[in-house]
Amino acid sequence: MELGPHYPREVPPHLTYPHMPLQRVLEDSAQRHPDATSTIFFDATMTYRELDREANRFAHGLAGLGVEPGDRVAIHLPNSPQLLVSLFGTLKAGAIATMVNPLYEQREIAWQLQDSGAKVMVTLSQQDLLRKAIDAQQETHLHHLVVTNIKDYFPPLLKALFTMAKEKKDGHRAVIDSSSGQLWFRSLLRRKPVSPPDVTVDPGSTAILQYTGGTTGLPKAAELTHDNLVANLTQIRAWLYDLEDGRENIFLVLPLFHVYALTCCNLAISIAAKLTLLPRFELSGTMKSIDKNRPTIFPGIPAMYAAINRSLAHEDGGKKKQADLSSVRVCVSGSDRLPGEVKQDFEALSGGKLVEGYGLTEASPVTHVNPIYGLNKIGSIGLPLPDTEVRIVDFETGEDVPPGETGEMWVRGPQVMKGYWNNPEETSGVISPDGWLDTGDVARRDDDGYYYIVDRMKDVIITGGYNVFPREVEEVLNQFPKVSEVAVKGLPSRIKGQTIKAYVVLKENEKATAAEIREFARDKLASYKVPHKVEFLPELPRSFMRKVLKRKLDEGVTDDDDVSEDDDHPVT
Repeated sequence: MELGPHYPREVPPHLTYPHMPLQRVLEDSAQRHPDATSTIFFDATMTYRELDREANRFAHGLAGLGVEPGDRVAIHLPNSPQLLVSLFGTLKAGAIATMVNPLYEQREIAWQLQDSGAKVMVTLSQQDLLRKAIDAQQETHLHHLVVTNIKDYFPPLLKALFTMAKEKKDGHRAVIDSSSGQLWFRSLLRRKPVSPPDVTVDPGSTAILQYTGGTTGLPKAAELTHDNLVANLTQIRAWLYDLEDGRENIFLVLPLFHVYALTCCNLAISIAAKLTLLPRFELSGTMKSIDKNRPTIFPGIPAMYAAINRSLAHEDGGKKKQADLSSVRVCVSGSDRLPGEVKQDFEALSGGKLVEGYGLTEASPVTHVNPIYGLNKIGSIGLPLPDTEVRIVDFETGEDVPPGETGEMWVRGPQVMKGYWNNPEETSGVISPDGWLDTGDVARRDDDGYYYIVDRMKDVIITGGYNVFPREVEEVLNQFPKVSEVAVKGLPSRIKGQTIKAYVVLKENEKATAAEIREFARDKLASYKVPHKVEFLPELPRSFMRKVLKRKLDEGVTDDDDVSEDDDHPVT
């Protein structure tokens, strides 16, 4: 692996990876720091000894339900101690976990249960989640539905207050049907041994089925092995070289059903850090938790940091007490491009470092991160992690391209998935026989070895024979002073193949015309890259991770208005 001049000297380019099942990271931390706090959930805490024992009890409970090694267990929960108990208990039982997004509708839950063949699902008693879970159970071959109440690990006083004041009002009081294989989480654990089950787990076997849209196409499950996940947390631990065992506090409001948050969780547990858990990102609650619990590491997405920046920037002349971010030492941003102003403002407010990284589900997920204390290049995803090889290849020939040129990014390393679950054809389409994973991202590498994502291969617009990367057009339009955010995509066209359309959200109280937007673009882009059409929207459709859902923009629309009065590039 070729190292650039700015590769951190404190980070070894090659590591030794423990060949062990993922649950060992919890067991080891429980042995080293049994009385250390493992989770902070509102005002409830749990030690590492308690978390490990609860996971053991859950594993024994699964065995009592007939779950055997290799069986699948679905976890349909928000961030909570119960999620961690269920996850590590599943792994201790030798079973495979599959994380189900709590925001899914019943149809989506049923599809994942059916595809994974899950025997058991753990869900929450909150009425909306439970209703969808029960409906999905009735449509599938799910044997058991285990239901937990959000208060299950609250201390006695908090539990009593919640029961009296909020449980019924917030829809957490439920009735279940034991004759349909439904049972309470606490009943499953009752009187189960706290010792680990006598199950041998092969580290090369699948630990988690992580569903993803993949590099292209319909959702499918990436098979992430124990070795994959342990390797990735080991790589990140080496990159964040100043983490202190038993002394960190990692703030997790990123949803744990997403693989980036899951790897951050695994890292935290491997170093016996406190895990401050919030079930969802809500600005006021997030700020109060940071102020109270004093996290040192805050993984997130750009939208979270931007919201915090705006909140602190609009405090009423110092009359209102500002949340104190000074405990936050390191933040790694993923999921979307990190704007330079968001990075700079957050670092000024917190005094910590905010850097951009990159990953994908199929790589467990992290492959690149900017140096924490070295050179950070705005707009770059940074440098490859230890033992992570990267190629930028020509779209047609598959040959490596020189620095500065764009191509498709391939990666290879110990974190690359085993393959797609029950889908060898899709697997062979993204992983080469010698282990290279085709990310589906268009990227370039500069002379210093830093990588930049240009766009997704599937989003590239071909208009009049020219390739146009939507991200380039978006970055230009975002410079227009009246624009808040923008998305660009191609619409089918009879004459040019595709035409370019921009979907623009203006800043509050601003007005603009399509002609203004196009004129601004014309001064900064080649004529064939200028949007043919502009539509103004109140907001862009986004996923739970705040990624823009371009498929929701003009679904099924064909641009038949092929000729514009200012069309000035050749049709080839």
